[in-house]
Amino acid sequence: MSAAAPEPYVVEECRGVLQLMSDGTVRRSAAPAFTVEIPAGDLGVEWKGMTWEPEHDLNVRLYRPRRHLAAAAAANDDARIPVVAYFHGGGFCIGSGRWPGTHACCLRLAAELPAVVLSFDYRLAPEHRIPAAQEDGAKAMSWLRATVAGGDPWLAGLADFGRVFVAGDSARGNIAHHIAATFGKIGLVPAVRIRGAVLIVPAMAGEARTRGELECPPGAFLTTVTCDKYCRLALPSGATRDHPAINPAGPEASPALAVAEMAPLLVVAAERDVLRDRNAEYARRMEEEWGKEVEFVELAGVEHGFFSRDPWSERADELLRLVRKFVVEHMDSE
Repeated sequence: MSAAAPEPYVVEECRGVLQLMSDGTVRRSAAPAFTVEIPAGDLGVEWKGMTWEPEHDLNVRLYRPRRHLAAAAAANDDARIPVVAYFHGGGFCIGSGRWPGTHACCLRLAAELPAVVLSFDYRLAPEHRIPAAQEDGAKAMSWLRATVAGGDPWLAGLADFGRVFVAGDSARGNIAHHIAATFGKIGLVPAVRIRGAVLIVPAMAGEARTRGELECPPGAFLTTVTCDKYCRLALPSGATRDHPAINPAGPEASPALAVAEMAPLLVVAAERDVLRDRNAEYARRMEEEWGKEVEFVELAGVEHGFFSRDPWSERADELLRLVRKFVVEHMDSE
């Protein structure tokens, strides 16, 4: 009589919401990795959810500020507002536009920029390893172009798709970079034009350790150990942390990046973030070596994920002011 097969055991665990088992299966919890308080009011923002990619059941949440609807109903083109395509974080492995942190960030962006915000889900690793997330970011832009052509009544007259900004923090900041590099300034015209990219503590890695990674305290929200775990779960088999999807300005960077006509970039780093040095080096290379228009800002006293974990903080207020200024400055740029 043959022995019973051993029970699968946990190989990798992530934030209490994902487990990779020894038999290759993945177990996920529907609960978010951390909780964020949502105010009783809606900040004057209406939103709805829908499926944008039915094959993998990927959803998008659409947010619109209520105070602009009357002008939009009057078909006043001068009243149309920019569009922010936003992608959730989570190391390419966890997260959702439905999580309270992402929802709160999108409410604030829509209310205070103001802007129409579209919060996209994408395929997650390890079931769908990199570059699936980046590919879904590009597909989301194609979906957006088709939505414009179809004249979605919920956005018609309000959203100015000639003023699109791609944005996100952590993994979503990485996706925003790849969208900006893929489509450039005019890659989706005439329906959609990307005017800028907002990269908030974007997820990046590399084989050579930075000073921040070597000195990262074990109690940080994002540690070097956790970064390595995300890489093991997200990167394709055999790839190193210098894979260009995760280290876009590293030694294996795509030659196309040097000649890509990218829209302006706002790169926001956090002083106490393990990724701070990588974000700074990315901004430096993009500007000094490849001639991109880059604004680099480091916020003092905050860690990785400060916006999505506490979107009502003073540092989040400061971030919103930076983003609003960047959008206003570049929404009509050529």
